[in-house]
Amino acid sequence: MSSHEPKIGNALADAAQKRTTAPDVHDHDHDEHEHTFDRWEAARIVFVGLAAIAVWFRLWEPFATVSVIGVAGVLVGGWPIFREAAENIFAQRMTMELSMSIALIAAAAIGEFFTALIITLFVLIAEVLEGMTVTRGRTAIRDLLDFLPRSATVRRGGSIAEVDASELVVDDAILVNPGGRVPVDGVVLSGHSFLDQSRITGESMPVEATAGAPVYAGSINQSGALEIRAERLGRDTSYGKIIEAVEQSERSRAPVQRLADQLAGYLVYFALAAAVVTWLMTRDMRSTISVIIVAGACGIAAGTPLAILGAIGRAARLGAIIKGGLYLETLGRVDTVVVDKTGTLTFGRPEVQHVFPVEGIKPEEVLEAAATAEIRSEHPLGQAIVTYAKAQGLTIAEPDHFDYTPGRGIAATLANAMLLVGNRALMTDHHVDVPASLTERLVAASEVYVARNGQLLGAIAVADTVRPEARAAVDALAALGLRTILLTGDSQPVAKNVADHLGIAEYEADLLPEDKHRKVAALVAAGRIVSMLGDGINDAPALTAASVGVAMGSGTDVARESADMVLLGNDLSRFVDTLVIARRTRNIIWFNFGGTIVVDVIGVVLASLGLLNPLAAAFIHVASEMAFILNSARLLPPIDRQRPATHPPVALLEH
Repeated sequence: MSSHEPKIGNALADAAQKRTTAPDVHDHDHDEHEHTFDRWEAARIVFVGLAAIAVWFRLWEPFATVSVIGVAGVLVGGWPIFREAAENIFAQRMTMELSMSIALIAAAAIGEFFTALIITLFVLIAEVLEGMTVTRGRTAIRDLLDFLPRSATVRRGGSIAEVDASELVVDDAILVNPGGRVPVDGVVLSGHSFLDQSRITGESMPVEATAGAPVYAGSINQSGALEIRAERLGRDTSYGKIIEAVEQSERSRAPVQRLADQLAGYLVYFALAAAVVTWLMTRDMRSTISVIIVAGACGIAAGTPLAILGAIGRAARLGAIIKGGLYLETLGRVDTVVVDKTGTLTFGRPEVQHVFPVEGIKPEEVLEAAATAEIRSEHPLGQAIVTYAKAQGLTIAEPDHFDYTPGRGIAATLANAMLLVGNRALMTDHHVDVPASLTERLVAASEVYVARNGQLLGAIAVADTVRPEARAAVDALAALGLRTILLTGDSQPVAKNVADHLGIAEYEADLLPEDKHRKVAALVAAGRIVSMLGDGINDAPALTAASVGVAMGSGTDVARESADMVLLGNDLSRFVDTLVIARRTRNIIWFNFGGTIVVDVIGVVLASLGLLNPLAAAFIHVASEMAFILNSARLLPPIDRQRPATHPPVALLEH
């Protein structure tokens, strides 16, 4: 019955309350296993069942005109239905509880006590099954709240102490032992381990963590001890953002959910109107009661929010935070995907792609000369060259002299040898000839030429690296029938190279932030449902202009705040997976809508013709209701029963 819908809406509030008031982990575990099937409901179901048996066999009937046991059974069993109907009347809501109450009272009034009791029994059992399904949704969300350690081991002032997680501050040095859970987002200061980050990024394989590596709250330390510097706490962590997203989705109501509520009310009006017409035409009370009973909108009234809740929870498990049911619904209708390049399709950091020596020179000579000149440089291209040279096992000497010219490059000396590393302008300034054949090979990369004592040694191609999953993600978008467009502020050759590599047919380059915003706004104005993916401040205007803005988790705070969805793990395949979830959710909800209408119309027609008795009508009502609710429940994420070995859980809401 639709009475369970508020329970979904209050799931997080209830969970937060239980987390706040629970004195210890044992209380918490008890809470998690609770569901709506309590002892009073069990007793009510047993009483109604026994009453139905007594009425059928007429075990005690002191009055000829009325069944005492039947009246008692209807009152006791129907009390939750009657109470809910009264509350809805006072709230001016038309719900199935009202029509079901009318049917029960009418059946009892004409002496059909056995029929009334069996209908009541069906409804009570359906309530329990529905409540258990909804509780699974609540538990799945509560499962998100219960994963971080209540306390943490901190190194402060040269000593180590155990402190409450709520007392942690930014820059604290936190020690996480093997088997422990990371309580904050931060960077590894020391240690080496492998982390299970599946809850945050959706990555199934453990991720290696060494000094300087980022870590996320909620990760499980699988092997060695780690010391972590806290950078984000509580709600600011990646895990906290997941909780916040689910909370927002609980508070927001998607248009399709409002439509479900309206449709439920219309179906009640339809059932009552059909019952009136049936009575006027047939004067058959049994058929009239069957009409009222058979029509039900509980499946869509409770199933729609359950589907939205389950989809957002499942997406969160993948590492995709959707900030509300509205954006989930819109995501299911997206037909155009606009992507930024740097930091979205690529890693956003320069890396050496290839070394091109001139004839007679070895690649190692080019790389050694460039790294020697760049070892003191703070320029990203220089750092990329030095990193690459070290990875190749080359020995890098310190230059005797170092001089950086902005917009040109570096001139350095080593053992009386003049080293030049920079662009064509630097080479021209020092009268070093650069052949056109070499320049052509650097058309889609940053040009870094290397010369020694006026002789060109070669060139190094430094460019951003395309994310390994990007091609598969773009192909998957195409398979879903989506139009993909690349918009970037990078140069035309670079944009073309990335687009060709990924199979993106439409791209535009040399765009300013306002240009991206204008392009996305024009697509939306043309009637396209646009999802925009970006990571930088320059992407924020376009993210807000899109139907659904999606920010990469590694992007700027401005981009994440401007977006309607955040990919925590920066994995584009997770965006595709979330699109699939959104489409599946939309299909399930509309299937429930259509199925409910078809079942109600056929059931009402059959009942009005006298082909359905009240018992059969009740069975159809309950069976269709549970079928549509269970259809929505397929979207619920699996419940993880794992618990920390040494640290009890704590809700982020306490922070």
